[in-house]
Amino acid sequence: MSNPIIPANGELLQAFFDASEESRAERYGGGMSRRHFISSLGALMLAGYGSDAISASGASAATSASGAFVHPGLLHTQADFDRMRKKVEEKASPWIEGWNILIENHHASLNWIPRPQEAIYRGGDGVHSQNFPRLYNDIAAAYACALRWKISGDTAYADKAVAILNDWSALTGIGGNSNGDLAAGIYGYEFANAAEIMRSYGGWAAADFARFQSMMRRVFYPINHDFLIRHNNTEVTHYWANWDLCNMASIMAIGVLCDDRAMFNEAVDYFKHGAGNGAVSQAVYYMHPGYLGQWQEAGRDQGHTTMGIALMGPICEMAWNQGVDLYGYDNNRFLAGAEYVAKTNLIESGSTFYTMPYVTYNNVNNVNQTALSTVARGAVRPCWALVVNHYVNRKGLAAPYSARFARQIQPEGGGGNYGPNSGGYDQLGYGTLTCSRDPIARGAAPSGLTAIARPGQVVLSWWGTAYASSYNVKRSTTAGGPYRTVKTGIADLLTYTDNGLAAGTYYYVVTAMTPSGETAVSNEVTAITAVQLLTYLAFDDGSGAKAADASGKGHAGTLVNGATWARGRKGGAVALNGSNGYVSLPAGIMADVSDFTIAAWVYWNASSNWARVFDFGTGTSHFMMLTARNGRGVASFSMTVNGGSGGQRIDSNSALPTGQWVHVAVTLSDNLGTLYVNGSAVGKNPEMVLAPFRLGSTGQNWIGRSQFAGDPHFNGLVDEFRIYRGALSAIEIAALT
Repeated sequence: MSNPIIPANGELLQAFFDASEESRAERYGGGMSRRHFISSLGALMLAGYGSDAISASGASAATSASGAFVHPGLLHTQADFDRMRKKVEEKASPWIEGWNILIENHHASLNWIPRPQEAIYRGGDGVHSQNFPRLYNDIAAAYACALRWKISGDTAYADKAVAILNDWSALTGIGGNSNGDLAAGIYGYEFANAAEIMRSYGGWAAADFARFQSMMRRVFYPINHDFLIRHNNTEVTHYWANWDLCNMASIMAIGVLCDDRAMFNEAVDYFKHGAGNGAVSQAVYYMHPGYLGQWQEAGRDQGHTTMGIALMGPICEMAWNQGVDLYGYDNNRFLAGAEYVAKTNLIESGSTFYTMPYVTYNNVNNVNQTALSTVARGAVRPCWALVVNHYVNRKGLAAPYSARFARQIQPEGGGGNYGPNSGGYDQLGYGTLTCSRDPIARGAAPSGLTAIARPGQVVLSWWGTAYASSYNVKRSTTAGGPYRTVKTGIADLLTYTDNGLAAGTYYYVVTAMTPSGETAVSNEVTAITAVQLLTYLAFDDGSGAKAADASGKGHAGTLVNGATWARGRKGGAVALNGSNGYVSLPAGIMADVSDFTIAAWVYWNASSNWARVFDFGTGTSHFMMLTARNGRGVASFSMTVNGGSGGQRIDSNSALPTGQWVHVAVTLSDNLGTLYVNGSAVGKNPEMVLAPFRLGSTGQNWIGRSQFAGDPHFNGLVDEFRIYRGALSAIEIAALT
């Protein structure tokens, strides 16, 4: 079967995106927006090309490559419902209070009358009226009635939930302005959760359930997927974290609902490695001592910041219920963000909020947020019970600020933005009822201990344990001990700075004091306070593809593509051809480095903007690089964890010269970054709050190549490439020249 307007299968989206505005209007209809096209084409595909036409790959049939999903298996499993039912029957607190909040909500009523629409609009498009409240209110009703059925067993509520879901199965599209992407994300994940609860109800006909699945696949998923891969053709840091998060949540939820493993994996992969601000390393933008993880929107306002917790929490829970631990990913990075947001919005005493650490945030729009926002400070969302009951009552960790917030607002109601029953419905709510668990019998040992080492100083941070009253820090000069206690009685922020240390290598552990006594030790962490040569590539090898590392650390370089051996300043050098040649260094080469020095001799043949001397990163969002000439015409070092627009720079006053050997070096000492050319400091930045370890374990560590595919390769020679742990002094830099 063919269609003169709509191309076949996997070509659908691409053909639409590739078309010019004029040809798009002619071919697809002048009044059809990209979003309405995406969410409407599924109906055409189902009619003419089969239900497998849209999948997480965009062109191939859905697969379940990693085994069957657990059902129900989104925010709640059957074990969760069994627990809720038992606790409500026993009238146990706080479950019974959560139940009472549910049954008092007008959405959880058999009198609820759904108002399905053919298409939903959020954000003005100049043609259609916004009608999205009809959708989110009906979703709230379907979810509330589904909960009432699963807990009470009253099938009248099951029938009401099914009737709502069936009425909305005829939805054909989501439109409006870019806010339609928010509608597709938020309401997509919420709708899928309501349907996942009801899938086991015998009164929901198989054909009707399949029709609902089809609607979710053809209306919601294509918008979610398109947003994450294109961000409406904007630079990737343009959109705030919540835009990514809601679309990730929707993809994950639809994947489980539709038994599509590729969709589910798409969301998991984006959470871990995505380029946008919703990926966890960008959403939890900066880790302060004691694991207070500054949220990406913390300088914007607290309403949106708390919404981030209400979106990332469900992503972690849905993944957990399918055997994937995103809660614990990257040393509990989500918990760090939750603790920061909770503490930000809690009163310390009287009417005074806690004083919070903050570093400047910037993006492509040059928002340049230099201070924590006080707008909507104290914002309440029904999202904290989920956080606390995982980390504390499942895992035995301490989450003091999240726990205090949860206690303060329970019983959590359903839906709205800033109260248990207010409007907005950016989250499903009812966490006191659905997430509460009996307290864990005993806490875990302290964990996740990390160290930031500088000359004379080590800053430690760790995760605490449930029921601990205080913590002890212990140090040794021998791996595995014996340890000497250097600090006791740490009871608030779980961090300690060990000062006055001689240059050397130290080993630390932490224990907790609990009602049962002192716990076992945490993981051991190594801290090196001495300046240490980590990599030294003399490039004197002359043959083969390996450049030996004379530091003894095993960080050999690999010559790739058009990288060849050549004569250097005194001995050998590596020659890079400017088109595809570069040197690759091992992954994670600076993963535990704070202060550093990188130095090299370079001979630049031909000047071009953005040619890299080196670039270490994981892509265009996380990298540190030195370019011989940037877009302003000067040599520049930059480091970023949220894209090129958010980088912290050290600029020279000119580009590197061509046709001659030049010595370049970059050092970072605490927050002071310095760029040297031929032994002289040519640029400084005293506000470099980033450091290599904040980039994580970078896997793309290159000499002569950029993270950005469009940038030119370096054309010239490189010799005597060195990396040091610690900042060399100006005298030591001069000695290298």
